[in-house]
Amino acid sequence: LGTPATRMAFDAEHEAVLATLARRDRLDAAITAMAADSPFTPVVHRLCCLRGISTLTGFGLAVEIGDWDRFTGNTIGAFLDLVPSEHSSGASRAQGPITKTGNAHARRLLVEAAWHHRPAYRIGATMRARWDNAPAAARARGDAGNRRLHERWVRMLERKKRPTVANVAIARELAGWCWSLAVMED
Repeated sequence: LGTPATRMAFDAEHEAVLATLARRDRLDAAITAMAADSPFTPVVHRLCCLRGISTLTGFGLAVEIGDWDRFTGNTIGAFLDLVPSEHSSGASRAQGPITKTGNAHARRLLVEAAWHHRPAYRIGATMRARWDNAPAAARARGDAGNRRLHERWVRMLERKKRPTVANVAIARELAGWCWSLAVMED
């Protein structure tokens, strides 16, 4: 930054970034507070038993989907359009990419959460803290889901699937695990 004008431009943009980060942090805190005292709180606590689903993600999914009982573990993926498109004629059947016509926000939350299942599964302090807020049945179900989703990642990578394709498949299965936790009785 050799000239004063360049330095001023940098400082102005840096201040804008800092202001945006501060605004994001304030909004995250406000959403977390809303999630702690809402009709969705029990669902959020159960969803947080899965890796990649924090309070903000769980609250976003709970609000976007609303009534989880209208789905099954198989149909939730179709509602979010995490299933492949299909072109069929006679005996031929060709599957294509996902159609992306469902709930885009919930789909994005699940796709981002699915990336967290790629590394080896270890129960850390963050996961234990989330489990403390959930019932024992939800903790056990979340642990089983975390193990299975990581194993699916490993199998897909062994089959040389592209990571983005594998991630959408994991997100589709993650939607089913979220459904099973959301409809669970406390």
